Amino acid sequence: MAIWELFTIAVGLAMDAFSVSICKGLSVQRATVKHSVITGLYFGGFQALMPLLGYLLGSAFERFITSVDHWIIFILLALIGINMIRESRKKEEEVNSSFGVKAMLPLAIATSIDALGVGITFAFMAVNIWLAIAIIGIVTFVLSFVGVKAGSYLGAKYKSRAELIGGIVLILIGLKILLEHLGVISW
Repeated sequence: MAIWELFTIAVGLAMDAFSVSICKGLSVQRATVKHSVITGLYFGGFQALMPLLGYLLGSAFERFITSVDHWIIFILLALIGINMIRESRKKEEEVNSSFGVKAMLPLAIATSIDALGVGITFAFMAVNIWLAIAIIGIVTFVLSFVGVKAGSYLGAKYKSRAELIGGIVLILIGLKILLEHLGVISW
């Protein structure tokens, strides 16, 4: 998998974290650099950890499902993408203004569950998992950091659009992988 594809996946996965980061920025009177760093570390850290766990899980079962791996990749990415699109249509929820462990840990886990599924798909592909998790973690850190600041300036106006775009990107990547494997397209 090319670096641009990993970067695109990272951006798509980071949209949930970015959206929640915007809300975290909205939840405080004045977002500080400390707020942005805490958010970036939680979200970036978990976005990097989950694909690794998914990769390890997928690798354990790879030999049993190699013949249908392209379908699994497509279905997982499509389901993740559809869920992100569905989430983009939901009514806004109140976000706790705390940046402590009790507030941030559940948010970090919730926003990175999608990355677990992507990690499973990585087990069936030619992916350097260390490069992938580094890119995913760094991209999520940066977007989360920026999201907190953006939330304090821009408001919730762009939250649902970020999730919608992230969902569409993941579906398109899954479709591209499926079509390449079926020989419909080659890049």
